[in-house]
Amino acid sequence: MSSSTITQLRHQPCTPSRAARELGLKRSEFDLAVHLGRIRTVPDEGGGGRHVPRSELDRLRATVGFPDALRQRLRLVGTTEGAEVMEIPVGRFTRLARLGLFSPVRFYLNRYRAVVWLYLADELEEFTTVEENTPLLTARRMPEGLRDLLDEGVDLRARNWRGRHRGFLLRLAEDPWESAGALAAFLDPVRIAELVPDPYERSHLSRFRPGPPGHGAQGSPAALLVEKIMTADDPAEIDWLGTELTRALEDARHFRPAPRPSARPAPPALPQSEPAPPEPSRGLLGRLWRRSG
Repeated sequence: MSSSTITQLRHQPCTPSRAARELGLKRSEFDLAVHLGRIRTVPDEGGGGRHVPRSELDRLRATVGFPDALRQRLRLVGTTEGAEVMEIPVGRFTRLARLGLFSPVRFYLNRYRAVVWLYLADELEEFTTVEENTPLLTARRMPEGLRDLLDEGVDLRARNWRGRHRGFLLRLAEDPWESAGALAAFLDPVRIAELVPDPYERSHLSRFRPGPPGHGAQGSPAALLVEKIMTADDPAEIDWLGTELTRALEDARHFRPAPRPSARPAPPALPQSEPAPPEPSRGLLGRLWRRSG
C-alpha cells in the first residue's frame, strides 16, 4: 500500500460504529455524545448516513484525561443515583427536577409504563458547586415562590427534555426544510394545520418531521405516552415554536418551494365535422317535385 493511499485512509471519515470503537465508547455512549453535540458528525456525501471526521477523533483524543474523562462526562443517572451524586434526599431531587433547575437528557418507560428520567451526573455535580444553589440543597424548606409552583403541580422535566432534543434535531438539519421539520416535530397536527394552511406545503413539511423516540409499536399505549411527552403542552412553548416554525418556513420557501402537482395538459380538441346542409323545407321540396312533374 502506497504512502499516499495510507494518508488518504487516515483522512477518511469513520462510521459511527468504528468511531465508537476508536474512542473506547459503547455505542449508546457514542450516540449520547452526538446527541449532546460533544462529538461532531457530518453527512455522508453518498447518502450513507452520518460520519465522524478524522479531525474530530484527533481532537477528542487530545483532550485531558481521554478516554476516561469523556466517559465520565457521559455518565447517566436516574433519580436515586442522582440524589446520591448531589448528596440530597430523593424527594428534594425530584422537586428540583420538576422545577426545571436541571434537565433530563433521556428517558425510558419501565414495565409499568412509568417515565424514568435520566440526567448527566456531570451536570448534577456542577449544580452543587454553584454557591447560589446551596440553599436549594441544604435549607430545610424550599423558598416560598418555588413551593407555590410545586403546589400548583409544575413539572418542567418533559419541557426541558424537549428543549434538548430539539437542539439535537436542529444540529442535524442540513437545509431549511429539515429545520422546519425539527420544529414541527414538537407541535400537534392541529396546530401545524393552523400554521401551514397550504396542503402541499404541509405534506412536504411532514416528510422532514421526525417522530418521537421509538418506544413500542405504533399506536400502542407506550408509543402514545412517548408522543405525548414529545408534544409541547405549555402555551408559552407552543407560541414560541409557532413563531420559530413560521420563520423557518419563510426561509424554506425561498430555499426551495414545496412541490406541487403539475397542471395536466388539456386534451386536444377533436376536429369538427362540416355541418350537414340544411334540409329543404317542405314547401320548397313540394315546388321542386311539381316542376319536375
